Amino acid sequence: MAALVLGVFPVILTFLTFLHAAGSDVTWPAVTLAGVTGLLTLCLWRVRRRDAGTDRRVCVLVLGDIGRSPRMQYHALSLSRHLYDVTFVGFLDSKPHPDVLTEEKITIVPVTEVRGVRVGPKIVTYVSKVIAQSLQLLHVLLTMESQSHILMQNPPGLPSISVAWLVSVLRGSRFVIDWHNYGYTIMALSLGQRHPVVRLAKWYEHFFGPLAAHNLCVTNAMKDDLQKNWGIEATTLYDRPPSIFRETPLKLQHELFMRLAKAYPHFQSDESEVEENVEKVERTVFTRCDLTDDTVTLRAKRPALLLSSTSWTEDEDFSILLKALEEYEGFIKGGASLPSLLCVITGKGPQKEHYRKLIDSLRFDHVKICTPWLEAEDYPVLLGSADLGVCLHKSSSGLDLPMKVVDMFGCCLPVCAIHFNCLHELVKHKENGLIFRDSQELAEQLQSLLSEFPASDGRLGQFRRNLRTSRGQRWDDNWDQNVLPLITAP
Repeated sequence: MAALVLGVFPVILTFLTFLHAAGSDVTWPAVTLAGVTGLLTLCLWRVRRRDAGTDRRVCVLVLGDIGRSPRMQYHALSLSRHLYDVTFVGFLDSKPHPDVLTEEKITIVPVTEVRGVRVGPKIVTYVSKVIAQSLQLLHVLLTMESQSHILMQNPPGLPSISVAWLVSVLRGSRFVIDWHNYGYTIMALSLGQRHPVVRLAKWYEHFFGPLAAHNLCVTNAMKDDLQKNWGIEATTLYDRPPSIFRETPLKLQHELFMRLAKAYPHFQSDESEVEENVEKVERTVFTRCDLTDDTVTLRAKRPALLLSSTSWTEDEDFSILLKALEEYEGFIKGGASLPSLLCVITGKGPQKEHYRKLIDSLRFDHVKICTPWLEAEDYPVLLGSADLGVCLHKSSSGLDLPMKVVDMFGCCLPVCAIHFNCLHELVKHKENGLIFRDSQELAEQLQSLLSEFPASDGRLGQFRRNLRTSRGQRWDDNWDQNVLPLITAP
């Protein structure tokens, strides 16, 4: 086919040029138009060219940090498990999960975040950023091998939805959007609902969203909203924890705490316990390891490990947790029989420094707060070691669910989560956790759940047992049931 096109096109162009030179009615504009049309045809043929491997190739796209996009990493791993070759496009700001890095069928193609012009009004910066990012993404998607599908996360969707759709049309790929939320609702948190950029972003998502061949979403509430207000038929793919999220054995807990103690003094033993043969004992604030037989036990007077993770964005108000911890400190000073707390808040994001300054200004005797950034392989180990999780995610649209809670439940970790509309699809109040609305209610829940710590026969232990017995599908089975049929459909 290539030889035929390349052979016939010069012949036709030469013939038209000869007719013009011979004084016929063929004009130079006609010759030029024929030439341009021929070149465009050649370019279109080139970008749409498929080979024997096209049907087994899928592009997974996120215009964000791959390392902080767990759901898209799970998509890539599921595709590779079914022997698809995956081209994973996104920012490479933090390290992805080791399974993604070591999987031979996954190729990461990093793109850089464009900053835009730094002079003039903010709108000039924003528009120049969108244009530059569009051109960069267009180049990346058009120069890679042809793909059967482009599976894209939204948000962020500006400009990736329109670019991915255009490339899908040009290359004959099927375009799939995985709706995690609505991008314009996140913008509205900082800019306001009536800001021109927010209104433009809403129109943009409404216009380009329905152009996808298939759509996935994270809740039934979002599925209903997409159908009612956007005219989009979507398949609900609930977040499910992969097998790496599970309760952590004591030996692995101790090893993690020892590693963290080197960088964060909060995990170091306070040396309050006096023992014989100290040189044969290795201790952290939570664990004790007898080096003679490598036996690990939990320390009887350990603090409770409270864990939260965040992207430090506007949809999570961590002042609620800080106020609750102040009240918890007051409970202990007032004579309540409660354990000390080590509150670990993991993650990176734009508001981290703001909250770190607030944390540094607090003066606690019975509560310590640590804000580490964990490697991808350490995060599930820490979740599986914690006593209680806290979630402050408040959906900007009221239609998405916090993936961090899914991961916590995979580790059988009970959760206190702040209320929003569709949270009941995940957190069952008084069954696998508690739902609160303000800092006072959270403080009272901490007091109630930890009043019998470290005994396992209280409410906290009951929630954990409920999670053990009510484990649903893991990610692989869920993905095979809901996504694989879309990918393999003729």
